[in-house]
Formats: sequence, structure tokens, C-alpha cells
Amino acid sequence: MQLQLSSVSRLAALERALWSGLLATVVALFTAVVPTPARAQQVALPDFTDLVEKVGPAVVNIRTTERVRAGRGGSPEMDEDLLEFFRRFGVPIPGQPQNPPRRGQPQQPQPDAEPQARGVGSGFILSNDGFVMTNAHVVDGADEVIVTLTDRREFKARIIGADKRTDVALVKIDAAGLPAVRIGDVNRLKVGEWVIAIGSPFGLANTVTAGIVSAKGRDTGDFLPFIQTDVAINPGNSGGPLINMRGEVVGINSQIYSRSGGFMGISFAIPIDEATRVSEQLRVSGRVIRGRIGVQIDQVTKEVAESIGLGKPVGALVRSVEGGGPAEKAGIEAGDIITKFDGRAIDKAGDLPRIVGGTKPGSRATLQVFRRGNYRDLSVTVAELEDEQQRRSADTPPKPQATVSTLGMAVSELTESQKRELKVKNGVRIESADGAAARSGLREGDVILSLDNTEITSAKQFESVVAKVDKSKPVNVLVKRGDWVNYVVIRPTR
Repeated sequence: MQLQLSSVSRLAALERALWSGLLATVVALFTAVVPTPARAQQVALPDFTDLVEKVGPAVVNIRTTERVRAGRGGSPEMDEDLLEFFRRFGVPIPGQPQNPPRRGQPQQPQPDAEPQARGVGSGFILSNDGFVMTNAHVVDGADEVIVTLTDRREFKARIIGADKRTDVALVKIDAAGLPAVRIGDVNRLKVGEWVIAIGSPFGLANTVTAGIVSAKGRDTGDFLPFIQTDVAINPGNSGGPLINMRGEVVGINSQIYSRSGGFMGISFAIPIDEATRVSEQLRVSGRVIRGRIGVQIDQVTKEVAESIGLGKPVGALVRSVEGGGPAEKAGIEAGDIITKFDGRAIDKAGDLPRIVGGTKPGSRATLQVFRRGNYRDLSVTVAELEDEQQRRSADTPPKPQATVSTLGMAVSELTESQKRELKVKNGVRIESADGAAARSGLREGDVILSLDNTEITSAKQFESVVAKVDKSKPVNVLVKRGDWVNYVVIRPTR
């Protein structure tokens, strides 16, 4: 009986061991197939250290300086990052007068000052011989551009060219053997993909932030379909690279959407393929040449598309046609909907300026338009879109002939429209001031109402009055600047 019980006990122990082993095997298999939350998190989160080590040395810090000129004001004591922030988002700069002075105390001009810190941004090295890409707004208006590498070497850069429409700029430093970035393929970029940004937010050089691609093809500009991300971008990041997990640059960090001025989870980058095309033109000619056809366009709404028989809301609705422009000559009418340009479909209005802008001026293209229920093809010759400098030159009338006086001023007659605008009956406009006149604070644009207590009625009469003045004694000049009038005393050179 004792032996029999022992056998039963041994059998029970063996059965328990078998079950324990089977349970352990099942648990091990389940763990291998279904990872724990900690293991899943470890697998999902990427490691950016190799990317930063590889791309980081090709990212640079960009500082700019600007001479504070007469009447411009400024805040040289302000941090560089804050200056860049105020300029980028249109916030008034503290320390710069926002209101006119009190009556009887007009602002007095100041002589040229030393270069003052203006802004801070980022950039990245395109080639080993020192070409650097950044944003146009980073270098806009700068008198001096200073590029700092990660090894703390500093170089004065010259601006090769800047394109405000795409916010792309190309600068050059005199150096060789520099680390350069690799350019990626934006077409391979997917929404949800991990990306990182390296830059100098608030002047903190080589700061790395990470996120994902939130959307592609965002229409926030005339010529660019932006990449939207949730990568943390702040003032100073402008011009820095957006980098994919292969260590390739896919965009230039350019803008943020914000109600507070700081990062709120939405940032925009210029696609690198668009930026590269711009930079190549800047390198060759210093400017970007674009095509135009002379139309004002708008989106096609669903209601309009259905009501006119177009079906889907596609194409660009022509709101107006420029008189004598390429579109008018081609027979395009207001109300037409442009659905194709040179065989390329226009899905939304923003597609048209990008496609036309990328077309070589002087070439002929076929437009497909939808008009009164029917499609028709029209041939158009693309013209050149003038850049801002050319347009300003065309819109600015030539300066009137100036009379140079012995007091160091060149003056010109006021037109009747200028007199009405300035609310004066007589006077002459200062075209340039030098010597004693400049030292007294006079500058271009000031209007001289009287000199030596004599009312000034014309440039010829002004010259006559100046000829009679005793050059060895101070002479008073009644000057109008803006809405304010004040006396200025020109003192002879000692």
C-alpha cells in the first residue's frame, strides 16, 4: 500500500512538471509574438544620433549686421534672435519710434553708425567649396553676413542671390574641403515619416528637434507647395535643413503657424527640389527667371463647378485678364477655367502659377480652358515675370534734375502733386546732402521752405539766395520732414 501511494505521488509530480514546462513554453512563444509595451516602444522610436553626427557639421549659424542709418532707428542692444522674430512676424521693434514726435520737436537725423547686430538664422552647406543655402528673409537687407561652422570658424559671406517669392537665398564663403549635405528626393517623402531639424533657435546653435511629416503640398505661397511638419521650429531655425532618416535634406525650414509667435506644433519647410532649382539659377545669374501669362486667378468652388457643368472643382478660375498681356493675346477671357497647361493638369488654382513660373519665357504652350460648357485649346506665348527690383525701377519715375548748392545740398523742384501731398505752397526737395548740410542733420527727402529767413519758391531762386549768404556765419533753414516743421542751423566748416 505504501509503494502504491509513492507511485501515485511520483506520477502527480511528473504531471505537474509537464504542465509547468508547457506553460513556460507557451508564455515564451506568446512573448516573442506579442511584444510588451516597453519593447514595442523601443522598436518604434528611432535613434537620431547617427544622423546628427553625419549631417550636423554641414549646418551653419548665420548672423547678419546692418548699419543703422539716419532716421531708421533700431535696437542694437536687443538679442539677435528677438530681432529676427520681430522682423519675421511683423511685430513692432521695441526701441524704434512708432509714433511721430511731439509738435515742435521733430526727430533729428543721426549720422551713420557702426554696424549693429540685426538677426540670426541657420543654413546648410551645399558644396565643399562654400556655397550655403538659407532663407531669403534671413539675409534680406543685411550689410554683412557672417557664417559660423560647428568647429567655431567664422567667415564673412557674400550674397550670391536671394528670391523673395520662394524665400530661398544662396551665399558663398571662401573656404574649401567643407562638409556638405546630401540632397534627398521629395517625391519619396511620405506623410507620417520621421524627420529632424537642425538649426539655431534663439541663437542656440546646432539644436536638434524631431517630428513627423504632417502633410505635403500645403498651399501657403504662390510658387511653393510646402511640407508641413510638427518639428519644433522657432525664430533662428529659419534657413536650416529638414532631414529624413537617410540623412538627406528634403526641405528648408522657413515658416511656422502661430497665434503667440512661438511654436504651436505646425511648421512649414520649402521642398528641397524647388529650392535647388532656385539656387541653381541664383548661382548662374543671381536672380530667378519665371514665366507669366497675365491673369488673376481664384479657386473653383464645388458649387461653381456643379453649376457650370464642370463636375469636379478643378482648375483655376480666371478673375481678370491683363490688357495686352499674353493671356489676352491668346484669347483667354475672364470667367474661363484653366484646366491644363502644356499638358499638365491644373488640379487647384495654386498649381497654375507654379507651372507657368517654371516655364521658360518666350516659349509657346497650349492651354486647355473650360468655357460655357465646352473645353477648348488655346496657344499662349509665355512672357517673363519681372522681379521686384525690375518692377520698382519701372514704376519709379526718374529723379528730377537737381541744383547743387555751395552748402552741400542738391535740390530739385517740387511737382504740383508733391505740393498737394505735402500741403505746402512752395519749397524745394533735397535730393542729397553732404558736408555742412549733412552734419546739421539734413537728408534726402527733406523739403526746404525757407533759407536765411527768405521763402524758397523754386530751385533757381534757392540758388540765388544761397549765393548771397555769408558762408562764414551760421545760416538757418526751415525744413519740413513728414508732418513736422523745424529750424535747422547749418554751421560753416571750421
